[in-house]
Amino acid sequence: MAVRAVVFDLDGVLIDSEPVWEEVRRGFVADHGGHWQADSQERLMGMSTEEWSAYLAEDLIGGMDPEDVAYQVIDRMSARYAEHLPLLPGAVGAVRRLASDRTLGLASSSPRALIDLVLGEMGVAGLFRATVSTEEADRGKPAPDGYLLAAARLGTPPEQCVAIEDSSNGLRAAHNAGMRVIAVPHPRYPPAEDALALAAYVADDLADLTPEKIDSL
Repeated sequence: MAVRAVVFDLDGVLIDSEPVWEEVRRGFVADHGGHWQADSQERLMGMSTEEWSAYLAEDLIGGMDPEDVAYQVIDRMSARYAEHLPLLPGAVGAVRRLASDRTLGLASSSPRALIDLVLGEMGVAGLFRATVSTEEADRGKPAPDGYLLAAARLGTPPEQCVAIEDSSNGLRAAHNAGMRVIAVPHPRYPPAEDALALAAYVADDLADLTPEKIDSL
């Protein structure tokens, strides 16, 4: 079936933000007397704001209001992005290249405020017909809700969409939504082998994403 739309993830695909999220959340937990666990970063990748703020507040710190945790962490992230936006090499080029002959969407676990900030700073906000934060969905990744909502907003059946993902939970979410998936693994946070096996194609980097590659799927 022909591909009509491409749905990007944000964190780890267009911006190298996972190290920033880890540093900010780890620092926040330490500042409030909590204890970071060995698997915390892996568990957090793909969680919605409601999910990760509850995990930090209840599981890692204890006794904090999740809404207050979310507000403070997002404020710290906004400040970090204002200092330096960690764009991945080729991110803007990949978006512009695929927008030339496909409808674009975005399904991200980042909060709406950070999605809008990043796409605005990249200068590509107008190239996306629909963007979704998992704040706006019932469940975060690996549930398919965010990708299904993106497809609905694009007016495109999921099976006619290709998702661009990096993380285990993101790959699972897009696959669970019925989309074909291109994996662009992050070297510091490689996806699990079972999740990577769900990808229709594993790209070396963003330069590997071309209209021709999309057509070949």
